[in-house]
Amino acid sequence: MTPEPARAARALPIRLAVFDMAGTTIQDTGVVPLAFDAALASQGLSATAEELSAIRGAGKREAIRHLVQLRRGDEDLDRHADAVYDAFRAELDQRFRAGGARPVDGALEVFSWLRSRGVAIVLNTGFDRETQALVLAAVGWDKGLGRMGVADALVCGDDVPLGRPAPYMVFRAMERTGVTSVAEVLNIGDTVLDIQSGVNAGCGVNVAVWSGAHGREKLAREPGAHLIEDVSHLPALLERVAGGTA
Repeated sequence: MTPEPARAARALPIRLAVFDMAGTTIQDTGVVPLAFDAALASQGLSATAEELSAIRGAGKREAIRHLVQLRRGDEDLDRHADAVYDAFRAELDQRFRAGGARPVDGALEVFSWLRSRGVAIVLNTGFDRETQALVLAAVGWDKGLGRMGVADALVCGDDVPLGRPAPYMVFRAMERTGVTSVAEVLNIGDTVLDIQSGVNAGCGVNVAVWSGAHGREKLAREPGAHLIEDVSHLPALLERVAGGTA
């Protein structure tokens, strides 16, 4: 589904939209959990599907450290966690280069719709900067920032002292776009941690899409978020929010 043709624009309650990447604006094809599995196996470790699901949306270095600690405790934790993280990045690189990333249908149209209404776009992710750049290149979104690019700014796990559910990536997005009121920020993602991050930041609008890592039932248990099927439904939701019907 794509946004409706332009019409008389209703004033939106936001100036900044902070979009998660994998699972929200870039299709979740299962690459990330497969990379986690392979990276852990390289160090003789494993994780359950539930454990992997629980860390979706988190900073990847923090998530891997958590998983390693569950299996090995504090025994040489830093060395093992670093080795798993390096293997994870290598696995992602290989899988993304093999075509494991593509945009969610309608995502670019939604960015354009928001921009036409004066809303800045930031893409954020728990990946490190190198991996973020790789994903953007894989989907052709690496042509620069600002009005001539897909996004006005990028935020990644390297940019903050603590990843989701901490609110810091939202705050960094605000810094990079000059937005000073969290009430004017929309946060959108596909995981519980994405939503918790927006709630912790005090965002004026929080949106969860159930097309990614966490399904509708799981996301519906999180207070403070509007639920939509995928990002293409965002304009209709914002029209309802602006009209006071959502």
